[in-house]
Amino acid sequence: MRRRAAAAAADPGRGVLSTTFRAAPFAALWLAYYGAIGLFNPYFPLWLNHLGYSTLVIGAFASLQSWTRIVAPYGWGWLADHGGRRVALLRLACTLSALAAAALWLVRDAGVWPLAAVVAGLFLANGAVTPIGEALLLKQLHGAHGLDTRRYGRVRMWGSVGFIVSVLAFGVLLELAGIQTLPLFTGALFALLAWAAWALPRQHEAGPAAAQPRADIRPVLRRPELRWFFAGVMLTVLAHTALYAFFSLYLRQLGYDKPAVGLLWAVSVAGEIAFFALAGRHFGRLDDYRWLVLAALVTAVRFAATAAFGDVPAVLVAAQLTHVVTFAAQHMACTSVIARHFPDRLRTRGSALYTTLGYGVPGVVGGFAGGLLSQAFGLAAVFWAASLVALASAGCCVMAARAAARDRAAAQRGPHSGWQTAPADLP
Repeated sequence: MRRRAAAAAADPGRGVLSTTFRAAPFAALWLAYYGAIGLFNPYFPLWLNHLGYSTLVIGAFASLQSWTRIVAPYGWGWLADHGGRRVALLRLACTLSALAAAALWLVRDAGVWPLAAVVAGLFLANGAVTPIGEALLLKQLHGAHGLDTRRYGRVRMWGSVGFIVSVLAFGVLLELAGIQTLPLFTGALFALLAWAAWALPRQHEAGPAAAQPRADIRPVLRRPELRWFFAGVMLTVLAHTALYAFFSLYLRQLGYDKPAVGLLWAVSVAGEIAFFALAGRHFGRLDDYRWLVLAALVTAVRFAATAAFGDVPAVLVAAQLTHVVTFAAQHMACTSVIARHFPDRLRTRGSALYTTLGYGVPGVVGGFAGGLLSQAFGLAAVFWAASLVALASAGCCVMAARAAARDRAAAQRGPHSGWQTAPADLP
């Protein structure tokens, strides 16, 4: 017992909650969700090309996901927090996603506008999965001592497993069956996602008629710490759009063949899985903001090395291995910050803001700006720019840490000497 208490003191995420938490339903949800993403995102453009669409139209379809991420996650989050029925809402969203995925086969020859409507519907529906799924998970794994990083990592790693297995397996299956079968496989995976959502256990949630006051998110967002935090998140992910949108093109331009490109992606995701699996052992060694600053600085080095030494395979492998810090550690630190500052009645909206500001806006801006940079100066320039953006992110994270330290010092001096916690901020 003493050893367990000491471990909990060393890592505030340990030993926080009861052993009644069931990881399997949440692991199945992330496995199915990221498995579907691992099929759709890499191979959907190839299917559009098979249908005869131009690169301009394919690019417009690809941008739909980023555009819908600006509105969909927060919309679903608002409904979940105000309606008090998160599990039911997640089941509805996943069912709608499965129906939209099934409709891809029906509209494959109907023209660009019906197809665009179905794809937009798919993205709008599955925009609920991350904010609501994270809020449900954090309700189970965030307690008085913080985030249970051991359990969270072991659940979240199944999303990475689903992604990498899907990318590799469907690369083979689509080669054998033909790219024209993509809608059938997509429908099957999103049906699996809907099944996983319906398998989630119901959680006790207060309905909209509960006696507690309606939670207002605005007092939380006025905190300087969170403003700097979200700025840092946006810039870190903006830097990573160089990776998500242009890395494969950059490698092909440098002469790497397709198996080599796939291997370099696999290296990064394998490191990500290892980090999540072992997070309970090492994440507590640094606080959240030290992880975020470290992730931003390592991101700057990673993309500078990618730009300068892209023709050296060993350097690229080393750069891809840093994904364990630039994505996995960064994501877990962000999740911990969200869980700490957004109590249960605000948590879905907090997770939604993280998705919108972290992945929606940077996806739109990064894809457009990266395209302009690559046309004017070449693909290497995109990675140099990403390195500079990451340095700016490190500065924002430092400012967030300083603001958090000032708030803690003010709280220790007394209730009238600093930031005043509004009633809506209380759990």
